Amino acid sequence: MTPAGESRDSLRASLSSLALLKRICASPRLYVYTASTLLVVTTSYFLGKEMLWDTLYYHVYAGFSALHNRFGRDYFAAGPQGYFNPYAYVPFYLLIRSSLTPLAIASILAVMQSAILWLTYELATASVPRDKPQIRVLIGVSAVIFAFANPILINEFGSSAIDVTTAEIVLAGWLALIAALRNPGLTKVVFGGLLLGAASALKPTNAVHAVAAAAIPLFVPGSFRRKFGYTSLFVAGVGVAFVVVNLPWSLHLERHFGNPVFPLLNGVFRSPEYPTGSMLDYRYIPGTLRAALLRPFAMVLPIPLVDYGLAAPDLRYALLVAVVLTLFLRWGWRRMRAATDAAAPALESHESRVLAALGCAFLLDWMMWLTVSGNGRYFIPMACVAGALGVVLLFRLCAQRPALLGYLLAAIFGIQLFQLYAGSGYRTFLPWRHGPWYSVTVPAVLARQPKLYIMVGGQTNSFIIPDMPDGSAFVNLGGGYLFITPDSPNGRRVEALIQRYAPHVRVVMRDPRSDASVETRLLRPSAVNDVLAPFGLRAQDRDCANIVVRGVHVLYTVPGATRRRASATHTEYLMTCRVVRASHGPSWVFPGQRQADLAFDHLEEACPALFRPRQPGDQLRGDRRDGYYFARYYPGTGVEAWITHGSVEFEKLFGGHEESAGTERMWQSGVPSVACGRAGAGFVRVVGSHKDMHRFAQSRNPPETGSGKRAQVDRQVNQL
Repeated sequence: MTPAGESRDSLRASLSSLALLKRICASPRLYVYTASTLLVVTTSYFLGKEMLWDTLYYHVYAGFSALHNRFGRDYFAAGPQGYFNPYAYVPFYLLIRSSLTPLAIASILAVMQSAILWLTYELATASVPRDKPQIRVLIGVSAVIFAFANPILINEFGSSAIDVTTAEIVLAGWLALIAALRNPGLTKVVFGGLLLGAASALKPTNAVHAVAAAAIPLFVPGSFRRKFGYTSLFVAGVGVAFVVVNLPWSLHLERHFGNPVFPLLNGVFRSPEYPTGSMLDYRYIPGTLRAALLRPFAMVLPIPLVDYGLAAPDLRYALLVAVVLTLFLRWGWRRMRAATDAAAPALESHESRVLAALGCAFLLDWMMWLTVSGNGRYFIPMACVAGALGVVLLFRLCAQRPALLGYLLAAIFGIQLFQLYAGSGYRTFLPWRHGPWYSVTVPAVLARQPKLYIMVGGQTNSFIIPDMPDGSAFVNLGGGYLFITPDSPNGRRVEALIQRYAPHVRVVMRDPRSDASVETRLLRPSAVNDVLAPFGLRAQDRDCANIVVRGVHVLYTVPGATRRRASATHTEYLMTCRVVRASHGPSWVFPGQRQADLAFDHLEEACPALFRPRQPGDQLRGDRRDGYYFARYYPGTGVEAWITHGSVEFEKLFGGHEESAGTERMWQSGVPSVACGRAGAGFVRVVGSHKDMHRFAQSRNPPETGSGKRAQVDRQVNQL
């Protein structure tokens, strides 16, 4: 080629690049995407550094374990959540282990999370004709504002949670399926299936959205055979991606537990290390059909524990219901008057098909979500879909009345933004500081030789594991659902680790005392020793050291400790003490435990739907000095039951209230005739006939002498 020809080609390439750049700069997407990202990053900045319970409980450990094989070394170190597919947590782990400041890390995470607003824009504009560019942009921007004005979504910006990043994969999968409605093609359908399968593998709660999305290919134009073929390809794509993304981790789980998705679906695979019952959490699931129908309107109120732990008022679902009902009534009125709406798009148009597909899939998703979860964190992608649907339908409703549309949008956005300011709860603010996200200082005495650390307390403290000496192992006895009984698989696994590392075994727990920086003895040795007693161990409270953690603020609980405010410097202390063999040998049963177990077993038999899985193992409360009482936590329903002062009590955690089920002696005698049900916003109750319960108590247990004791029994029975 001559130099002149090369110059012409170079000039054409330059002109082509210039034209592409001009098109990009002229596209509203550039400005919407840029504004969305700036908004999310700014929001993350004002929220402060995130250091929530789950971050310290298992998020850090999950990213660490994905890159370092901890099987065979740790055992439930981060509770059961530590065995979920961990790959989505790797970016956060790598960022906090880098030299970046917390503000830089959170900003990078926020940029990644801002893509959920980009996808919402694309989803909203997909249902608007292309020959109306101004309307498309207005609808897209309105949908983005509505998607952003979600308190649950805002709380996750700049955080370690993977709800938003996996929600982006879900929305991308739905968007690919929607694209197949305009230009049908196998590639788009399969690609959507692959995305949704990957999202389900990375976070199993996304499986609901994958199942609901199967309704979208049914709206592809053509014959039923064609629709069925597209749907089948979508389902195949979901299955292939789910298996491929899960495969490396599932091989480890299968090898160690016999369950490739441990601890999920253990009722199918029956790994002996975990309960086999259903793990359904009723915390946010409506208890009645009426409550389910009213849920969209209940979510408007600024009260906690509707679909989120904090107050998270959300107007979009009530708006969607109101707009759909209004459109339906208008359609019915026009049908009755035999009128036609010339301005409305044809029913067979692409935009109408997109709306119908999104609406049907969203409705299916909503019903499944309320049935199995009701947790707003797991509904983030559909919250964006609801916002897009609500805005598009509102524009259609007011197509002939632009002034009314403007007033309605101003009122809706005004109310929701006011709710964000005045009615929503947000995570605790931690100021931005230089240095790492958090730092762990390990005393030199612990770095000389690998050790086994037995963690005790409500928090697993697994976030310190990446900073501990290489070769160390960790077992969590207090922060998860590790059910240990004599000769159980869990007990044998823990005992094997103790034998492997003996005599280099230590216990770790948080020290809540104000002088923890200089204190070198256990706060309540007897309470700690009771946790270790089943393995014939005790702590040497004269051989202890402090692990210093800076940059955290979460309040933990430890045996015998009281809660206190986090220090102004956000510095916490973990005490670790040497563990030795106890002279009395293993102690599996404590005074009063057998009687308590009998009462617990009868309670579970009477109400198997409320107290499951059955026989999860006792949690020890109190100590030898002050006396023991026992509790059982039922992760399948989020209920805790305990026996104290001769009374059986239970409570729905996270928003429930303490209730009495009668006397311990009554439940020890057998199973009374009771009716079990749920009340309120998914809370639980044991209900029964006062006469029947009173007669049962009298027939099995003669009345105790003393009017005071009898009156106490009557009061407890009356509470049912």
